Formats: sequence, structure tokens, C-alpha cells
Amino acid sequence: MPEPTENLRNTNRTLRILEDAVKGNYGVLAAICYNIEHLTAIVKAAEAKRSPLVLLLFPSTLRQLPTLAWAASAAIKSATVPLSLHLDHAQDVSQIEEVVKTLPFDSIMVDMSHYDHEENLAKTAALTKLCHKRGIAVEAESGRINGGEDGIADTDDLEALFTSPEEVENFLKAGIDILAPSVGNIHDPWACIHGTSRDK
Repeated sequence: MPEPTENLRNTNRTLRILEDAVKGNYGVLAAICYNIEHLTAIVKAAEAKRSPLVLLLFPSTLRQLPTLAWAASAAIKSATVPLSLHLDHAQDVSQIEEVVKTLPFDSIMVDMSHYDHEENLAKTAALTKLCHKRGIAVEAESGRINGGEDGIADTDDLEALFTSPEEVENFLKAGIDILAPSVGNIHDPWACIHGTSRDK
């Protein structure tokens, strides 16, 4: 994980969860919520297992049910285990700008991976500054991960671009807090349709 600013490290729920996981040598589940029923069940499961957890919302869910972010925020505050709220694969710059101003997210995946590397980097750096001003941690995707996810545009038919060490350095300089590298990982349903290539 990149080195976040000291203030963000101390105050941001997502970063605290991840740093505790690194120190404790354990993994943390990031679970997608599409509705209040999902949210309730996921939080109850985390509490039953005494497990920290990151709650994920997709941009498409926010467009249909923006109040789910506030419900998740309330659940996080009352939970008996560490939880955080993360907006996953946010690709629309205007939506990210609106979310930063109006919704209680702890972290956002600024996913500009459908642009070429230079534009991805430039847009990510600008949005990282905006998010950090609001105390929001930023995840970025370098390279391009094969496959598509719900409501994620312009990736399903694009060939994977693997992350190079140079790209990692460039994204760290952009100030991001979390990096999602492309190292051969695949988003379903791409693997089911196209198969996998272990040689890469």
C-alpha cells in the first residue's frame, strides 16, 4: 500500500482497516451492496464473525439508490466492528466530484483505466487532490484489468494492460493511497466467456 499522508492515515476508516490488516497479516473482505437487504446482511455477518470489512457501492447503484450511501454510513457508525464505505470503479469525473461534495464515503476508486496511461495518470492525480481535501482516500487502477463489472464502461472488450514498475512509481507520485495493479487478475464474467491465460 502506498504511504498516505499522516493525517489521512490517522483519520480515514478504509486506510486504518487496511493498515491493521497489513500489521496483523490477514485479509479484509470488500463486499458489494446493491440494496438495504444486502447492507443489513453483510454488516450482521461481519459482526457475527468479528471481522473488519469494507462496504462497496457501485456508481450505478448510487444513480438508482443514492440514499444507500447514507444508510451504509449509519450502519458503519453503529457497528461493533471496523467498517468503511468505498465507492468502487468510479469512472465519471462529474459523478466523483458530486460524490466528494455530498456523500459520506471513506474512499473512492478513481478508475480512469479506460484512458491511456498518461491521461489516466493526469485525471487520477487531479481527482486525488480533490478527494484528499475532503478526507477521502483514493484507490487507482494502473494498467487495465480484463473483464467487466456492473455498470463499468469501456473495459469488457479492451485487452488487459499489465502494470509495469514504472507505472507504479508514477501513480505513487500522483498521491494515491491504494493501488489496484493489473497482474493477470480477471473480472467476471470475462473469464467465463473468454477463458484465462496463465502464460501471461
